[in-house]
Amino acid sequence: MDNGDAKQQLRRKVSLLKKNYPVEVLAELSGRIHARIEQSPWFRNATRIACYHALPGEVQTVAFLEKWRGEKQIFLPAVDGERLTFYPYQGESRMKTGSFGIMEPQGNKEILLDDIDLAIVPGVAFDRRLNRLGRGKGFYDRFLSEFGKPVIGICFRFQVFDFVPVDAHDCRMTQVITEQEIID
Repeated sequence: MDNGDAKQQLRRKVSLLKKNYPVEVLAELSGRIHARIEQSPWFRNATRIACYHALPGEVQTVAFLEKWRGEKQIFLPAVDGERLTFYPYQGESRMKTGSFGIMEPQGNKEILLDDIDLAIVPGVAFDRRLNRLGRGKGFYDRFLSEFGKPVIGICFRFQVFDFVPVDAHDCRMTQVITEQEIID
């Protein structure tokens, strides 16, 4: 089986695993993950943070974004062609549905990567060597290949595996955080 097939198989497996968890349980687990993020020295030392607005089934982020937007500068991605561009998060009322049904910040003041201290990113699956499997479009890999600063991948414990298939362009995390542990 080639890497592409192995990645697709793992994506299907995680999708099936998520169906075992009601939305309320995933919301509770998301809250535990937020608490672990707040323990991370990478988060505590950062003032300008790139994060994301979660899709259903991902670690939910709205409560986290709302909690921290007054104390830290939070930036969220918008899809711009083949790349992600980041804009300030100014609250839920300033969000709009963008590409792939993902909520994106409204605004025209794009933030430069140099102006971001830390990125918190989603993933379909991670492994204990800090590898990440995304949805397959490469947006985060292109962003991370240029970013060069700490990156925290967040997921539910059932999304962590011993091995995630990777290609040369796939970027590793600095940490992976679940509701049960912080993997460095």
